[in-house]
Amino acid sequence: MSELTPEQEILLTMRHTLAAIIRDVTPQPGMRHPLSAATVEAVRQCLAAIAAREHALAGDSADRPHFVDEPQVVEIPLSALEKRSD
Repeated sequence: MSELTPEQEILLTMRHTLAAIIRDVTPQPGMRHPLSAATVEAVRQCLAAIAAREHALAGDSADRPHFVDEPQVVEIPLSALEKRSD
């Protein structure tokens, strides 16, 4: 895995912190939730913005896990698709 940029480190820290807050304030089943609906929606939007920025920073070279038997993407040049006159 490659080294993270300062921006990636900040995003990772923010995502982990928000997740920890969510775990801490999530009530037991049947109990009233301590956060307002607007606050819950704001947290969702923050997590979505973090995920979108992480995805944009990763670009096409995202280091994501894959299965060993997962088919790899094979690029075929357009010139290979041209009709041959035999």
